[in-house]
Amino acid sequence: MPVSAMQNKLRFALDTMYRMYPNACCELDFTTNEQLAIAVILSAQTTDVSVNKVTPQLFQKFPTMTALAEASIEEVEDTIKTIGLYRNKAKHIKHFAQQLVQNHAGILPKDEQTLTSLSGVGRKTANVIMGVAFQHPALAVDTHVFRVAHRLGLVTQKANVLQTELQLKRKIPKPEWIDAHHAMLFFGRYHCLARQPKCDECPLKEMCTYYKQNKTTRSKAE
Repeated sequence: MPVSAMQNKLRFALDTMYRMYPNACCELDFTTNEQLAIAVILSAQTTDVSVNKVTPQLFQKFPTMTALAEASIEEVEDTIKTIGLYRNKAKHIKHFAQQLVQNHAGILPKDEQTLTSLSGVGRKTANVIMGVAFQHPALAVDTHVFRVAHRLGLVTQKANVLQTELQLKRKIPKPEWIDAHHAMLFFGRYHCLARQPKCDECPLKEMCTYYKQNKTTRSKAE
């Protein structure tokens, strides 16, 4: 596809998603940047809704990074036990708090390289933190963004998560990265669902590989 055609396709897709979800934003509940980071760590392979149910008690019990760093692992586990992978996540957030206290005066660092050196913080988590906490241009590719980018043909079909992020960053203007991330995430979370996407009412279905494949399958079945 010519570059201009791809840019027009991307522009149409993004503008459509912006109109559909004009208030797309981070749905995790937090007060401080450090709490945001912990919430994002906890959200891996778990819904934001589930995380928001445990973080109020977690942050009330451990209001500072020092308090969390000094907490027993059993107490942390007990507080977050309703979310998936809670044992590993309890270890991660306790170690994360210890690292912040010991190496960063309890304050979340502002650069991606340092963030990814912290327990439980991978590239995606660091990108979310950079964009939401510090408003630094970042484009996190979670399962929703990955699915939407591939279904709409915004990246090459064989692109892995890192390649998807880098391809989107090359094509989307840098000042737009944060908004694009949130819009694509909301579109994937509430409209272009993994198992039952709302294809029939989708304004982007004509550019969607998933819709075209399933439309062909339905036609053959009929």
